Amino acid sequence: MHNLNFKPKAFLFDLNGTMINDMEYHTLAWYSIMTEDLGAKLDYENVKKEMYGKNHEVLERVFGKDKFNAEEIERLSIDKEKRYQEGYMPHLALIEGLDDFLERTKEANIPMAIGSAAIPFNIDFVVDGLNIRRYLDAIVSADDVKTSKPDPETFLKAAAALNITPEDCLVFEDAPKGVESALNAGMPCIVLTTTHTIEEFEGYPNILGYITDYNDAKLNTLF
Repeated sequence: MHNLNFKPKAFLFDLNGTMINDMEYHTLAWYSIMTEDLGAKLDYENVKKEMYGKNHEVLERVFGKDKFNAEEIERLSIDKEKRYQEGYMPHLALIEGLDDFLERTKEANIPMAIGSAAIPFNIDFVVDGLNIRRYLDAIVSADDVKTSKPDPETFLKAAAALNITPEDCLVFEDAPKGVESALNAGMPCIVLTTTHTIEEFEGYPNILGYITDYNDAKLNTLF
C-alpha cells in the first residue's frame, strides 16, 4: 500500500467482484443470452470485457443503440438477472475475510456504503441473502444515477449520503472502470484482484494497493 498514513473516514464498496466473487456468473448469464438467444458471434472473453455499467449500456455496446426498444431491453435485463441469480445462488458468499472486516469497521464507527452499477433486485439478493444490511449506512444502485462508472456520480452520491467528503473516502473496487470512477471522484482506491490482473490497472494513480481478499494484513493500516 502506497500511503500507510491514510485513515479513511468512510469505506465505499463496489458490489460484484468486490464484496462477492460473482462476476463469472454475470458473464455466463450474458454469454448465454447474447450467443444462444441473440446470435452474437462473441466468445466468453469478449463478453467479459463488456461487464460494466447498466444492462442497457452492455446491450448497446455489443449490439448498437437502436437494436432493441425499451420493452425488449427490460425483458432481456430481467431474464439475465434471473439466470445470474439462479447460477450464483448455490455459491452466494462474501469474499474471504470480509465478514470480519465489516464487523471491525462497524466497531470502529467508520460508515460504509455500496456504490454499484447493479440494480436493486440484485443488490437486495446479495445484501439480504448474506445478512449484511446492518453494516451499511447507504446504498447507491444503478437506479440512483444517470451516468454509470467511470463517471464519478455513483461514488460521489455514496459519499454525500454518508456526509463524508470524497477525499476522505476509500473505495474498494475490482474493475478498471470502477477505479477510474473513483479517480474521477477524487477518491483513493484499493483493488480486489478477483476479476482482473494487476497489469490491467496500470496508469491509475489513485490505487493504494492490491488485495486478493480481506484477510490481507495491509488493511490493518486503515484503522
